[in-house]
Amino acid sequence: MADDVRSRTYSWADPRPYLERGLQMSGLDYMQAIASGEIPMPPIGATLNYRLVEVEHGRAVFEGEAGEFAYNPIGVVHGGYASTLLDSALGCAVHTTLPQGSGYTTVQININLVRAITRETGVMRAEARIIHSGRQVATAEARLTDSQGKLLAHGTTTCAIFPLARS
Repeated sequence: MADDVRSRTYSWADPRPYLERGLQMSGLDYMQAIASGEIPMPPIGATLNYRLVEVEHGRAVFEGEAGEFAYNPIGVVHGGYASTLLDSALGCAVHTTLPQGSGYTTVQININLVRAITRETGVMRAEARIIHSGRQVATAEARLTDSQGKLLAHGTTTCAIFPLARS
């Protein structure tokens, strides 16, 4: 192995106990419990170093910081990192509008990457807002910015809404 090899270690909570609890709550209450730390972030947050920091009805904000662990072969953060951060904010904004026992899935996502992200970019903020939330379909839009408010990426989503089955 080369001398410049780096490693990364992280931990996460088993998400299964919290999924059943989430079924007993409205989407907004569930997202607020995650943002406050009452319910741990899903494992993807630990894996990619991001978290839900603000939430209200129809709005969700995530912050994350990508390091070299997210670099692609050309030496910048892979576009999938920005896409995942935006997708999380978009989906959670939709989730805040759902009644107890409802779920959603992304049907379509469109992401526009407008600026390269590197480890020097620092903390990024993905802020999503609902455009439309109906009984079966919801749409939302989001912006990913750096700490100075410079736009890095933006996107939209369409989500299908459905009742969740209990296990």
